[in-house]
Order: sequence, then structure tokens, then C-alpha cells
Amino acid sequence: MKKILYSVLSVAVVVLAASSCEKILDSNSPSAFDSATVYGNYSLTEGTIFGITESFCEVNSYRGRFLPWYGHNTDIEWYNTYKKGDGKSDISAYDCLPNNSQLNLSNGPFPLMYMGIERANLVIEGIREYGNPSERPEMAYLLGEALTLRAMIYYDLIKAWGDVPARFTPLTSETIYAPKESRDVIFKQILSDLEEAIPYIPNPGETAATSRTDRVNKVFAEGLYARIALLASGYALRPEDGAVGTGDLGTVRLSSDPELQKEVLYPKALNYLKAAYGKAALESDYEYYWYKQSNMDNLTAGPGSETLYVIPFGEGRGRWNYTYAIKSEGASITANTSRGGDVGPLPTVYFMYDEGDQRRDVTCVNYQWNKGDIIEPAGIGKWYFGKYRFEWMHAQPYTGGNDDGIKPVVMRYSDILLMAAEIENELNGPAGAKKYLEEVRARACGEDAAAAYVAALSTKEDFFEAVVKERALEFCGEFLRKADLIRWNRLKESLDAAKAQMNDLRDLAGDFAGLSGDIAYVLSEDGQSLDIQFLAPGEKAPSGYELSAGYVNKYDDAKKTGFYAEKIEGIYAQDPVQHMFWPIFNDTMTNSQGYIKNDYGYDNL
Repeated sequence: MKKILYSVLSVAVVVLAASSCEKILDSNSPSAFDSATVYGNYSLTEGTIFGITESFCEVNSYRGRFLPWYGHNTDIEWYNTYKKGDGKSDISAYDCLPNNSQLNLSNGPFPLMYMGIERANLVIEGIREYGNPSERPEMAYLLGEALTLRAMIYYDLIKAWGDVPARFTPLTSETIYAPKESRDVIFKQILSDLEEAIPYIPNPGETAATSRTDRVNKVFAEGLYARIALLASGYALRPEDGAVGTGDLGTVRLSSDPELQKEVLYPKALNYLKAAYGKAALESDYEYYWYKQSNMDNLTAGPGSETLYVIPFGEGRGRWNYTYAIKSEGASITANTSRGGDVGPLPTVYFMYDEGDQRRDVTCVNYQWNKGDIIEPAGIGKWYFGKYRFEWMHAQPYTGGNDDGIKPVVMRYSDILLMAAEIENELNGPAGAKKYLEEVRARACGEDAAAAYVAALSTKEDFFEAVVKERALEFCGEFLRKADLIRWNRLKESLDAAKAQMNDLRDLAGDFAGLSGDIAYVLSEDGQSLDIQFLAPGEKAPSGYELSAGYVNKYDDAKKTGFYAEKIEGIYAQDPVQHMFWPIFNDTMTNSQGYIKNDYGYDNL
């Protein structure tokens, strides 16, 4: 079968390129294998699975364009150096146009994600035809893995672009060009695919493959079903029914498809989340969890592990710390090369946490490493994600290139808990939902504080608002928030509130009127962090702490701190509702031979 050839030929490359591929395949030339040989053999079929994940590693795929740019700005995360007209800033500020310099690429994320889908289609067809999955559990697992990976890619495509082409069979000369399809068609297919796949896939730790977080396990697949169900049944900008690909402006609304309503999808999703409950566990120490992430010690999956799935970048692949880590210019940290800090938490997020919440000082860091290897305050307008740190990596200093080998976490067990809390509350009220929220809070704030907090949530509305806040506190810097705000129909409302809060912080007004603008700080015992305290008017620095005065600057010189009016307004430069999705880019429209066109008010060729 000629259409299998591309997947087969890619096996040799994948063995070297994909981190999840550690087995050396048979030495015979892959091009000599026919489809029956490939998909009748577990090891060869496994190699084609690695071909799907290898597509994530391509230069401008997940590696260099999707992961660094999807997910900000939100009410908790923003691009740290906004400059109107800069291609990177425009992506974050909802001002991304079809000719964007970063994404209008022939090898950009849109075509490369479809390359991964095509490889998945080939694998799925091949296993169904030759792998005998009904009688071979190991081949059924590979089929389930391919179906799950395809569902994940489609979920990411819809998050970024809204309606996209629906391709669920390998390409032929007749189908090589296709228009966009209603996302509802795709949602129904990938939800059905996951319903098929989940019984094929063992739980974390039950097999060699599912003992690794760079391979698909049942809990991840169950969680992915819930994520997709929440997105499919939630709000989003949608063209009128039947008007996809016609240039329709769209309106923010729910799907009109009866199969995608909450009353249909939520019970199924909750059943999967309840089945997943207890099959993984939260790491007891939040900081230690992220320390292991920067050390790439997050590859073990099992009943006691929190990580459910990671993007399987190999060593020297991926730009995660390069984009998101604490900024460093020091010789002992990043060999005098400026790295990290492109994106960070909003300056107000630190103040959202309760005192004693162990997530706060891990998530929100207000210091950086300068060229003299001195750790120093970064300024009130420049915050960094402390979840990602070059100083936590095994090799010091970090001397690699832009690709640091960090395997970004796609899903953690805490998301299973908080999705279960949200859905259970929506279906049945807070009584049965409290245990899920309390488990997440207990890790962060202690069992007694968590129990008291959750006990006070008596109504469905109060509990929902608590989940909205908890997802911000738990997942800041993991870029789940944008899709959450969209499906809750809170995107612009939340961004406007964030702007107002940042203006108040800059001016020491509103909720921040009790701050003086001064800080006190001291170097930690290990020399790798600062303990920073924000002082009230007239408050003196504690003994042993250094005082930094004028930490918050007013309008006249606020630009020095990176907290200037243009930047705050730049959290969105265009209507974020109308621009919640990226446009189809010019190169893709050109190569589609006119089949793929923009909606939502974006220009077409």
C-alpha cells in the first residue's frame, strides 16, 4: 500500500529524533517492508507511533511556534516585553494577522500538526487492517495511543484556530485539498475515538509503555476526553451553522448540536474522571514537583505520579526554559547568554494567593540573574514563572542552545481533580464535588485550611467561582487558562479586570493601597532565590533584609520597571473576543488552492 510508505520511511529518522523511541528496529531497509509486515509487527508499528510524536519536534511545530505562543495573554499570564507591531507581541495581544511574521510559514504549526494527523491516520488504518487489535492487546494499545494522539492534536488545532479541516483517513489525490469543517464534526469524531481508545489503554504503571509519561496511558486519555467535552460544550466564537469558511464574523455562543450539550457530555466526562480518580496522585511538595520537571525527572508514570503526559522532546529539542524560565544572564547559570523570561505571570497574580500557599513562590518569581551572577529584584512589572529554572537543571551552567530538552507537561493529575470538581458541581451541586477541590487545596495550603475553605462553599455558584480561581492558582504558567476563559465566556471580562488590577498595582490604589512601593529582600540559604516582602507604608525592613525603595514607579518613570501604560493596555490590542482564534495564515491559504478561507473578520487572499 503506497500510502503507508511515508510513515514507514520515517521510522529510521524517528528512532534517532524522538525521545520516546529507544528501541532500534530491525536492520532491514524500512522501504522494503510492506504494510502487512509493518502493521503486523509490534516493534515496527511502535516506530510509526513515534513518527506521530516526531512531528511535535519539527522546528516550527509544537517545538518552536505552538507551545511558545499559544495560551497568552490571559488574566494570569502575559508576554513580558510588549511592543506594538512586533510579530511576537501581536500574537499575544490578540493582534495576530494572516501575514504574521512568526506564524505565516510554509512549515508553521498548522501544516505540521496536520502532518502529525496524517501519520496518525496511516497508523490507525494500518493497525485496523493488519494488526488484529481485537485479539492482540499490545496492538490494541498502539491503536488506542494513535487515536488519543490524533485527538490531542485536533484539540490543540481547535483551541488555536476554531474550525479547521477534518481529516480522519489518509490522503489521496482526490482528498489532498479540503475546506474547513465545523469543529462540531471534529469534536464528535475525536470524542468517539477516545471512547474506543480508552478500553485499549492500560492505567499508568501497568505496562512498560504506560510506566512512561511520554507514552499515552488510560488516565491521560480519560482526562483528555473531559478536556474536549468541556471545550465542545462551552462558549466560543462560532460562524453561523453552515457558514464555516465563508468569511462569517461569527458570534460567541454554544454549539447547537444536540450531541454536544452539557447534559450529554458532562455525565460521560464525569464517569471517566471518576474512573481516573486514585489512579495517579499529587506530589506532596509542589516545588519539588517542578524541580523534577526542570531536571527532566518526570518520565515515570504510575499510581503515585502526578504527571500524566508530556510532550516527548528529546535532549536538545524544545524551547521551554528558553521561553518560560526565570530570566538569567549569569555565567554560572546560562553561560553569560540571556535566556528565559519571555512570558511570565501578571504582576497581580502573586497577590491572589493566600499567605502560606506553597504554590505562590513557585509560580511567581520577582527576581532574575544578572551578568555578574547576582540574583536581584526584577521590578514590579517583570515577573517570571518559578516553575521553570535553568538553575534547577542537572548541568550547571546550561551551555546548550535554544533547545533545552525540557518535556512540557500536557496534563497533571490536579487537572483530573479540578475538572471533576467543576463537572460534578454543575451536574449535582457542591456536595459531591468538594473532595476533589479539597485535595488540590490541601496540597497547597494544608489539610485544615483546605477543609475550612471548601466547607464554606455552600452554593453551586460559589463553588464554581472557587474552581475558576483555583485553576488560575494551580495552573498559572501551564497555559490552560485561555481555553478556560473562552469556554466560560469570560475572556474580555477577565482581561479588562486584569488591566484594572494592574493599573491599581502600579498606582498603589484599590486593593494595593496598603503597599508602600518598597520591598525588603534577603538571599535564601541555598543562594538560588530571594525572599521578597512587600512593605506597607511606614513599615521597616525586617532585620537582615535589604530595603529597595521606590519599587513601584509612577507614570513619569514607570517604563523603567516594564510596567508602563502601553504594556498594560497591550494585554490586548484588538478585541480579544473577535480575535480569540488565530487566523488561517496566508501561506496555508495559498497552498490550499483556495479551499481554506478565514472567518472571524480576518482577511482572505
